[in-house]
Amino acid sequence: MTFLLQQLFPEGDFRFHLALRRSAPANFFRRGDAAGRICAERKRWLAADPERYVALMPEGETIVEEFGQFCHESGLITGMLPSALSSRERLFALGEMLETDVLFLSPDVDGTFRLRAGVLCFPTGWDLREKLGHTLDWIHGIVPGLNAALGSPIQNFLGRLKPGVAFLRDNWGIAATDALNLHPSRNIAPPTSPVNLRQLWLRVENQALLALPKSRGVVFGIKISLLRLDDLAMQSEMNAGLRRALETMPEEVVSYKRLSAIKRELIQRLAEYVE
Repeated sequence: MTFLLQQLFPEGDFRFHLALRRSAPANFFRRGDAAGRICAERKRWLAADPERYVALMPEGETIVEEFGQFCHESGLITGMLPSALSSRERLFALGEMLETDVLFLSPDVDGTFRLRAGVLCFPTGWDLREKLGHTLDWIHGIVPGLNAALGSPIQNFLGRLKPGVAFLRDNWGIAATDALNLHPSRNIAPPTSPVNLRQLWLRVENQALLALPKSRGVVFGIKISLLRLDDLAMQSEMNAGLRRALETMPEEVVSYKRLSAIKRELIQRLAEYVE
């Protein structure tokens, strides 16, 4: 977690940045919860409402098939998925066996990537079904300033991505719950005043991009990490980095992250830990 946090808050004012690091693909997607609690929760959400958490277009079927083969060959899942499974059943099964949410992208004839399929049990405030079939620019359009800063670099990077290596990055927010599933249908409230750092969590999306050689598809993996803010506040470097990010963040981004009501008070509470 310390290495992860050092990546989150680079020196300087807040900005969107495409800071990527390399990893062996299997290392990111490999299960790490020996007790099995994460997969058990994933199974509960998938059983409760599969239409909400699993989505597939015909253009995504070959990507799902190829990723399932990759998971088997890499030892990420136990046993080969039965060949009789439909692509949707295969995607559902992968969603139960992996701890990682997975989204699948592929390019149009003009090279523009679109979201073709996914299993998303632990979303951070968005609905998979609303994004299916759309371009990355459309999907990211809700985030103030993101397309202007990273739209072209992301598109160019995906077009050049080669198989065999995963590229990792991280994205953060602050939540008033340690729940993994923040689907908008759950109506989970944003942080409110008075600020209590013991009741707030740094919510980090650990993200991976992996190109598949046959389908030309790209797998976008997401894992959630949570750290309670009073624990973060005791780490002076991380405390300073978060305060700097909040102080220099454009107000429209503060609003998007649902922090407008507590921004000044949160900065003050964090500062009290190092005074």
